[in-house]
Amino acid sequence: MELQKMQNGHSREDGFDGVDALAEHEEFLPHKTGVKKESHFTDFVGKTSFGMSIFNLSNAIMGSGILGLAYGMSNTGIILFTILLVSIAILSAYSIHLLLKCAEVVGIRAYEQLGNRAFGHPGKMLAACVITIHNIGAMSSYLFIVKSELPLVIQAFLGKQENTGEWFLNGNYLIIIVSALIILPLALMKQLGYLGYTSGFSLSCMVFFLISVIYKKFNIPCPLPDKYDNKSLINGTDDFCEPKMFTINSQTAYTIPILAFAFVCHPEVLPIYTELRDATKKRMQRVANVSILAMFVMYLLTAIFGYLTFYGNVQSELLHTYSRVDPLDVLILLVRLAVLVAVTLTVPVVLFPIRRALLQILFPDKAFSWVIHISIAFCLLFLVNLLVIFVPSIRDIFGLIGATSAPSLIFILPGIFYVRIIPEDQEPLLSRSKIQAACFAALGFIFMIMSLSFIIIDWATGESRSGGGH
Repeated sequence: MELQKMQNGHSREDGFDGVDALAEHEEFLPHKTGVKKESHFTDFVGKTSFGMSIFNLSNAIMGSGILGLAYGMSNTGIILFTILLVSIAILSAYSIHLLLKCAEVVGIRAYEQLGNRAFGHPGKMLAACVITIHNIGAMSSYLFIVKSELPLVIQAFLGKQENTGEWFLNGNYLIIIVSALIILPLALMKQLGYLGYTSGFSLSCMVFFLISVIYKKFNIPCPLPDKYDNKSLINGTDDFCEPKMFTINSQTAYTIPILAFAFVCHPEVLPIYTELRDATKKRMQRVANVSILAMFVMYLLTAIFGYLTFYGNVQSELLHTYSRVDPLDVLILLVRLAVLVAVTLTVPVVLFPIRRALLQILFPDKAFSWVIHISIAFCLLFLVNLLVIFVPSIRDIFGLIGATSAPSLIFILPGIFYVRIIPEDQEPLLSRSKIQAACFAALGFIFMIMSLSFIIIDWATGESRSGGGH
């Protein structure tokens, strides 16, 4: 009965009549012997609750980029930043709508299979490669935070003034230990839905971070008195401490790709949709909308209160700004620990779509195997650990990856998949929906060209401009 209800729901929403709906969903038709049956949403009964799905998707959205949003606001002004943040959040929700619509029409539950339906095997390989490259970059950025911050946190808790070289203050050893004892066991879960509890805890750590940012706004005056004065920060005047509503400078254009990358969660959308209990397009869209709204509020509040604490003094990494003002601040030390926990618990969520992509490429027809499941997780973590340990210029490498993969995942692929997959008898090529999707994909190309231009300019001038990343 539940299967029949879902099929009827598809028929009503997509405008297919009963015969077309049955034709679309091949499981209602007799199969010829030896003909491969394509995977559909209806072949899998999701067990993850609505709330847990929100935790997982919110955790997928939430990235280390939140630490750079106050810096972004200082280079755009409060009003312009808010307009940009609202626009990117709406565009991200629209992008997820396109993906879910495509998935609903063809009954496919994998990003890579949407690429296969749209462009054949090359489309499948493109989607799988983009997801793999982007998420490996994201995992590496999270482990880089662990590598750089965890030794400082341990050093502070031990009361040491400087790193004296013990093995437990070596970031390379620490990321191996964290990967083996925390990340790998979580990555071995069979289903993504099981990570809902760790995702909820990870989000609670980021809420603690937000509360601390708000609290510090009312405890750090501007201009800084002598007890807070630090030569690395400008002790501003009263005029300097006035918030700017609109600001345009050489760094303003960097805020747009920073914000766009801050909402990348698209590789995780379809796996979460698959495992959602009573899965329908409308229900999954609500999961996405609630998650995006929650992250929008957290991003906006973090940016506003972080900016209103330091104004023009805010640095590209907000926690470093607090530490330079007062290196012995216990609250900021706890916040840094909370952020470390949050990014560590996010790594397994990001790993799941990579494993799904590799399975689609390497073992598309093979049934679930624990050996393959465990082997891929181990090899991925081993590779990411090697990257983080041995590649010193990883920021530039993954800056290049992020400039190409993030616009592809948010804008380009959902837009062109929608144009190719939605049947023309349902929506003609020149219909408003398909024209919007095509323009959406074109916007992604603009973002990509703009982001790549910024990176090339940085490399050419030798300047380091950071402040974001997912």
